[in-house]
Amino acid sequence: MTATAKILTTTAKVLFTGKTHTTSGPDGASRSSDGFVDVKLPQPHPAAENLFASAWSACYLGAIELAAAQRKIKLPASPAVDTEIDLNREGDSFFLRARLNVSLPGVDREVAQTLAEAAHGICPYSKAVHGNIEVSTNVL
Repeated sequence: MTATAKILTTTAKVLFTGKTHTTSGPDGASRSSDGFVDVKLPQPHPAAENLFASAWSACYLGAIELAAAQRKIKLPASPAVDTEIDLNREGDSFFLRARLNVSLPGVDREVAQTLAEAAHGICPYSKAVHGNIEVSTNVL
């Protein structure tokens, strides 16, 4: 752990903690402690990739909205993102690839691209995967 990471973890304020209990097998399931998530998982894939895509998308959209607010850019319509997570295998190694297709209706393409890039610096999911998986972001 770097000195910066240690400082952040000792002074950071927890905003929310997600808690789930997940089981495997033909009756596999995942349920959050608050009951918000309650999904059957008889096969781990594609559920894992779909859930990861959903969680990342939600966080990333919030980051786009925050990036716009920080730059005093009013989004004329709700932003949207279509996220695709690929589970890949090469030999005995498994890895992920991601594509985020961003739609910011009514926003100039160059401005939309700036917001999409800035959001990766805000979104904790984007930060967590940085350098770990191949990510392409496309502004539609």
